[in-house]
Amino acid sequence: MASPDTRWLLDLFVPGRPAPQGSKRHVGNGVLVESSKHVAPWRTTVAWHAAQAHTAAPLDGPLTVRIEFVMPRPSGTPKRATPPAIKRPDIDKLTRAVLDALSGVVWRDDSQVVDLHPTKRIAEIDEQPGARVRVKEAA
Repeated sequence: MASPDTRWLLDLFVPGRPAPQGSKRHVGNGVLVESSKHVAPWRTTVAWHAAQAHTAAPLDGPLTVRIEFVMPRPSGTPKRATPPAIKRPDIDKLTRAVLDALSGVVWRDDSQVVDLHPTKRIAEIDEQPGARVRVKEAA
């Protein structure tokens, strides 16, 4: 693993299967629930790892965020080449789950993110899925 870039206020890898924060569904009496049962555990994992890495008070001011999602490698993926990650889940929904998980932990609110660079790819052979999250003050 490469050494952390000192320009970043936070540089961490969250292991696990990235889960999208998608639509909510109405279950009655004004109650909405997440469509995916996987998003709550993923957000909890992201928040826990971030709290271990960022022990200071939540950041104020404008922020730049880079997120690299490493999706699990499907069993039928060729061993010689790794294709682009063009299947579900959508990158915007993956990003929404991470940004919300970091609110109140790394920053006060995800509205502080003014520069966002998410990417998504399939894991290489024997590479652990998860998300690399980097945060720095916006220029």
